[in-house]
Parts: sequence; structure tokens; C-alpha cells
Amino acid sequence: MSIASQPSPPTAPPVDALPPLCPEMAAAQLAPRLAAHAIHSDYEGGFPSEELNWLREAGLLAAPLHKSLNINYLYDNLLYFSLRTLKHIGRGNLAVGRVYEGHVNALQLVQRFGQPEQLARWAADAEAGHLFGVWNTEAHDGVRLEPLADGRYRMHGSKTFGSGAGHVTRPLITGALPDGGWQMVVLPADQQSPVLDKSFWRPLGMRATASFKVDFTGLELNAEDLLGQPGDYYRQPWFSGGAIRFAAVQLGGAEAVFDETRLFLNQLHRTDDPYQRMRLGELALLVESGNQWLRSAAEHASRPAAIAEPEATVAYANLTRTAIEDICLRVLQLAERCVGARGLLRPLPFERLHRDLTHYLRQPAPDAAIADAGRFVLSEANIPAHALWND
Repeated sequence: MSIASQPSPPTAPPVDALPPLCPEMAAAQLAPRLAAHAIHSDYEGGFPSEELNWLREAGLLAAPLHKSLNINYLYDNLLYFSLRTLKHIGRGNLAVGRVYEGHVNALQLVQRFGQPEQLARWAADAEAGHLFGVWNTEAHDGVRLEPLADGRYRMHGSKTFGSGAGHVTRPLITGALPDGGWQMVVLPADQQSPVLDKSFWRPLGMRATASFKVDFTGLELNAEDLLGQPGDYYRQPWFSGGAIRFAAVQLGGAEAVFDETRLFLNQLHRTDDPYQRMRLGELALLVESGNQWLRSAAEHASRPAAIAEPEATVAYANLTRTAIEDICLRVLQLAERCVGARGLLRPLPFERLHRDLTHYLRQPAPDAAIADAGRFVLSEANIPAHALWND
């Protein structure tokens, strides 16, 4: 997507709209500390346990809980600050950002589809420091739920890419019921531990996410561990619209690449080179373009018609994830030219940032996402471009 096609920025939310204990400020303050410590967990099988403890201490694990446990939290007027919180954590460490985004996603699903007693229980778990996550991806041996005579369920099968496996104590898992329904469950993994296949996770980047294959065969659930109704996980606009969360984390990674590139050039006294200046100007344009997309995405997802018009909401989220992916890829390419071969050597952080961001950008179905946005705009051919996203 061309940068020239980015949307005009909406009016920024007023500063006095910030909550008293602002998660965004806490995340911004933590970002440099996360970045400095990232090297210690950057290995296969590694996990940023200490960094997650810092998030606990800062109140960030409980931050996604709406004060009123409003099920439409994703679309309330604090969404912009939620996305900026994710971006700051991604700026500090993309692996931490990936795990935290899964935690946020799970708590939003809990608030949207949980019963009052479930909300109270899982909110208490989050307040107590439990780490949540969402594990939906699977291969041929996916998760099945077998109903038992006493109202319980026995699990069979595995999930792949279980980010935070072995550390997430409240994973939200999807599984197939005998009638084909797709059911969400929240497993108390500190009480019933699944089997981890760590050999599955040998990635290019994001090594510290511990995204193992996870086998749940033989574990049993109570009826109160089931979340929502079959099919709720894929309800729109929340399923596809949630892409703006991982896009925010990715943009944080691009900001980190930008900052490291400037630091590298300043340390080598190469700031007078006209070509370096041109590249840094382009990098600044790209990063700020991403920030404007993020702001516009928050505004569009927060509009009154967001839920009533799910196709428009999903289409705009797909535009946002596509634009930010393109921005991040271009940031990486320009930064490579700036720092050259020397900048790609360990222990400089650019090498890890490059691996992590490249890997994290490989989100599912990128072509289908932008094609779906194209399908939507073609179906709304009677609406002129200036009004298409401004209802």
C-alpha cells in the first residue's frame, strides 16, 4: 500500500481522558528497560519471565480489565491508549509484546462472552498476576472436546504456536465439539499442565515467545471453564478487527529499528551524509504514517456503528494491518541500507530486532485481508471515497 494512501489523522483523544493509573505511561517507562534486557531471553526455549514480572508490578496484566467489565471494551473511548500501550511494549521487546497482546486478547474475549461469575473469577486471576493467552492455531491433530457423563469435558489433541507455553497459566483454547461447533475454553494450566513439544519452535525470530506445540490430551474441564457459545470466537467484527492489536505491537518494533538506526549513525558520526539524511527522512515518514494509521484505526473501531456494521470495521482493520506491515517491511529495508553489514552484527540489537520483526510480520492470510478490504469497497461503490470511512 502506498504511503500516500494513508488516512487523514483524526483528532487525538484529550489528555485528560487518560485513566488515573495510565497503562500507556507505564509501558512507555518500561520500554527502555525491556529493550536493555531482551538479549537475556533471546534463545530457543527462552522466555522473558523477568520482564513479565515487571508488567505485573506495573499493573499491566490487570490493565485490560475495564472498570465496569464492559463486554464492548475493545470499542470504548480508551482503545487508542490501549493500542499505544501495546506499541510501547513492542518497542521494548517484540517477544514481550506478542505475549502481552495474547493476554489482552484473552481478557477482551472473557469480558465480551463470559458470564458474570466467570468474569469475576478470571478478573481476580488477572489481578492476582495470572498470564492469559489465546491458542487457536492447530494442525491435523487439533483439539477436540469430548463431553463426559458428569457434565465435564475431556480434551484431545494439540495446538501449535502456543505463545507463552509453560508460562501462560490461563490459556484460552478453541476446540471442536462432537457436533462440529467451535468452543472456547479457559484452561487452569497451573492445575492441569499440558505436554509441551519444545522442538516445534525453532524460528528465525521471536525465539523468546516460547511458542511451542501444546498437547492437551487427557486433561478435563468443568462446564464453567467453557467460554461463550460455540462459534463466538469467530464473531465479527471482533475476530478480524482485533488485528489492529498485533499491528500496534509491530509498529513498536519499527520504532525500535528507527531509534537504533539513528543511534548507530550518530555513534559512527555519519549524520552529515546526504543519503543517510534522506533515508532517515523516509524512515521518519514511514513511522509517523504508521502512527496515523493506528490513530485512525482506533477512531474507526470506536465509532458508534462499529459493531452494527461489522464489514466496514473489519475492512478498515484489514487496511490498517496491511499498511503497517508494508511500513515495517520498508523500515527494515531502509534501516539495512543505513547500518550496512556492520550494523547487522551481534551483539548490536539491530540484528535481533530485524529477526523478530521479520518473523512477527508473518501473520496469517495477509493477501486475504487486503482482498477482503477490496471486496468491501467494491460492494460500496455508491459511496464516494471521502465518505467511505466517515459515517
